[in-house]
Amino acid sequence: MYQRLRDLREDRDLPQRVLAELLHVTQATYSRYESGALDIPSGALIALAQFYHTSVDYILGLTDVPRR
Repeated sequence: MYQRLRDLREDRDLPQRVLAELLHVTQATYSRYESGALDIPSGALIALAQFYHTSVDYILGLTDVPRR
């Protein structure tokens, strides 16, 4: 899951700061989400799925189909 978050962000050439602002957390907190050091709240997962136009299942690694 954590690698998918990083891949989604890097594929769009976005810095962590942009996603941190979207989720109303610090860049350090978002970095901990990507590294797996901190569990991602369900609300943040939903927001990321909406932002990336994908499903929560894709982010969580439950499917390899990136579209909803």
